[in-house]
Amino acid sequence: MRIRSRPSDDSRNTALSSVPEIRIRRANSFPVRQDGDFVLYWMIASRRTTWNFALDRAVGWAEKLRKPLVILEALRCGYSWASDRMHSFLLDGMAENASRLERAGVLYYPYLEPTRNAGKGLLAALALRACVVVTDEFPCFFIPRMVASAARQVPVMMEVVDSNGLLPLRQAEQIFHTAFTFPTAFAFRRFLQRELPQHLMDVPKANALKRAKLPRAKLFLQEIEKRWPMASTRVLNSGASVLEGISLDHGIAPVEARGGSRAAQTLLRSFLLKRLTNYAEARSEPEQHATSELSPYLHFGHISAHEIFVGITRQGGWSTDHLAARATGSRTGWWGASPAIEAFLDQVITWRELGFNMCHTRKDYDQFESLPAWALKTLHEHARDKRTHVYTLRQFEGAATHDALWNAAQTQLVREGRMHNYLRMLWGKKIIEWTHTPEKALEIMVELNNKYALDGRDPNSYSGIFWCLGRYDRPWGPERPIFGKVRYMSSENTARKFEVRNYIRRYSSPA
Repeated sequence: MRIRSRPSDDSRNTALSSVPEIRIRRANSFPVRQDGDFVLYWMIASRRTTWNFALDRAVGWAEKLRKPLVILEALRCGYSWASDRMHSFLLDGMAENASRLERAGVLYYPYLEPTRNAGKGLLAALALRACVVVTDEFPCFFIPRMVASAARQVPVMMEVVDSNGLLPLRQAEQIFHTAFTFPTAFAFRRFLQRELPQHLMDVPKANALKRAKLPRAKLFLQEIEKRWPMASTRVLNSGASVLEGISLDHGIAPVEARGGSRAAQTLLRSFLLKRLTNYAEARSEPEQHATSELSPYLHFGHISAHEIFVGITRQGGWSTDHLAARATGSRTGWWGASPAIEAFLDQVITWRELGFNMCHTRKDYDQFESLPAWALKTLHEHARDKRTHVYTLRQFEGAATHDALWNAAQTQLVREGRMHNYLRMLWGKKIIEWTHTPEKALEIMVELNNKYALDGRDPNSYSGIFWCLGRYDRPWGPERPIFGKVRYMSSENTARKFEVRNYIRRYSSPA
């Protein structure tokens, strides 16, 4: 892919302006403090040192103000579904960040909260010494509330930078002059095809720190560190043992997959070299290793959608010259790439960023009432339909249903923190069928997904859950018990379409 690289000249104004304005949101009305000691980057969602617009912006401020850069990456323990699994994956990334930032001459402040609310006040204390605070935009889970609260407490300007996807979150607002939620993938895809070309060249720097001209950071935070101790390199690299002293759900064990940008980049290279060419045909096959497995790394910010896009288009020898002249909303043909690349880009761009649009524009994105009107109507009409099987949350969690394929999918989720993409849809549909009400089914899906899946608590995973209930879909016939006009799926049909015997055997045996 031919990319116009981000400017790298020595002009401090150029460095500061290298992030598109549409990706920058001012979160409060406080001024920049020129006499502060440093620029503070509060790393909360884009937890990486590469391909990161927020880091680009923080480096630009540090160069403009001729101040050191301090990066605070704190790991709270008081959020919902906090567990050894999630913390361990994040710690892998923090250990890697510590190593990279030490070499770059940036003061990295990693903080592990030992008990709920123990970290309260750390950001404000650092901000008292800062010139400006830069942080990440992420429209889901507790992060929007946390950022809004922090913006009121810090005494300097706070900027929130969108590094989530290829299309800026606020592009639809710029066009429609209001927050606009797209009801279907087709509608969003047509908008994306019309608007995305102007943003494709806006790529964050692959390594913003490589040629940055930053004053060397000094250890001038001793008083703050007494109250909120930095996690040492030894602690960050100590693995699961450090988690014993932290208030977490210790019943959800870490998985084999390691977190961090290096692991994500290794997976990306493997996917590009070994599995991409087969992706369109094999991605729905439960027994085929055809998917990228990058969703947890995207969720935790260990890899950027831009890095994935650049890698895949370079692999395919693609350039913007291949784009179709018209935005039709079609799933194929617009990119002018191979069927495999087109299929993958539709997942990692269209469907992923459609979920970000929903979370960005609707605060009730995770509520049953956010479903489209037709889905609410048909589900309510069939809410009292007889269920042949009804299971409790505990039975679902323990993979104790009558359905061997469903049990295998749930076992994979518990064991590995992930589930095969196609079976995730079947998994949700069956929970609807085997629960007293669709509202209860939603509650169970959210609980199990967010508790066990490494990529849970994410706009993309909420899209998948709510798709099972009709979001982004259309009415289907014939009308069925329980589902009404919501799309129906069955394990029997899945087993007829795909080979699943080895999958069931693999996830029916002890771990």
